Amino acid sequence: MFNRFSSRKSGGHKSLFVDLILGAMVLVMLVAAACSSSDSGGAGSLTVYSGRSETLVDPIIQQFKNATGIDVKVKYAGTAALANTIREEGDNSPADLFFAQDPGGLGAIQDLFTPISSDLLNLVPEWARAADGSWVGISGRARTLVYNNETLTEADLPDSIQGLTDPKWKGRLGWAPTNGSFQAMVTAMRSTWGEAATREWLEGVNANDPTEYPKNTPQVAAAASGEIDIGLVNHYYLHRFLAEEGESFSARNYHPREGGPGALIMVAGAGILTTSDDKENAEKFLEFMLSLVGQQYFASQTFEYPLTDGVNTPLGLTPLEDINHPDITPRDMADLEGTQALLRDIGIIP
Repeated sequence: MFNRFSSRKSGGHKSLFVDLILGAMVLVMLVAAACSSSDSGGAGSLTVYSGRSETLVDPIIQQFKNATGIDVKVKYAGTAALANTIREEGDNSPADLFFAQDPGGLGAIQDLFTPISSDLLNLVPEWARAADGSWVGISGRARTLVYNNETLTEADLPDSIQGLTDPKWKGRLGWAPTNGSFQAMVTAMRSTWGEAATREWLEGVNANDPTEYPKNTPQVAAAASGEIDIGLVNHYYLHRFLAEEGESFSARNYHPREGGPGALIMVAGAGILTTSDDKENAEKFLEFMLSLVGQQYFASQTFEYPLTDGVNTPLGLTPLEDINHPDITPRDMADLEGTQALLRDIGIIP
């Protein structure tokens, strides 16, 4: 089931020559686009609702603004919260485009999107876009366990996240149940394990008194400091710490040997609202994010997996084909409301 990723470059490093070529290409593209937008006498505006955090995506959004001259306004919040906001706003929503952290958030309002052009959709593999063409993936992310590598080895870790219900992990775990990626993982659990087994897992881990965090970054820091032994996170947060602090940083990622939802590959993606007054600019935004400039940003700066060909990824990033991930489609992760209802019923989220 891994051959669908085989055409994506998932290892190696950029040579100085490649860096120089890419830098020159980026400069030429930005200058040309900026000149084009200035000649047009005004490039208009775009309102983005972003479930992706400002620290992750603001730099590339600023590049888009500088390259096109389009005035971009961004509303940042959690993916699930923004999906609910868009639905509540209905025809009065000022949003032109929804940039979501996970396919669950996109699926929650999929009926409010207008179809994306096939030229854009065909830039990414089938697994990274909606079957009906309503949204397109921008980058790929892997769920993983981050662990303290001074106190644990991979051999100490469970074959799958089902093992985290073992009482030996009581008081040693961290999670972020309000986080969109965590909820996407639980949605994938419900799709593959069923409701009863998912409830049993959630109740079992909850009984182990995990430390609750608002998001992924503090879990990685907590694992490295020894505050927890294991956290449930997305892969790229560790790589950001390693880039800043070096190999002495006391945490590492582990992709469960038996795979399952704990090794889920997710996409962050975007869709254009049918009520948008700036659909052309919204498509320009998507085109920029899927260009070499945008994809290289996600690979090199946020350590996510690029979805288009010809993009170099950092040394040390586990190739997608080496992760024993479940074969789950975005459609399987669309029932975000059901997941939130389950988490509330158990008392894990308010």
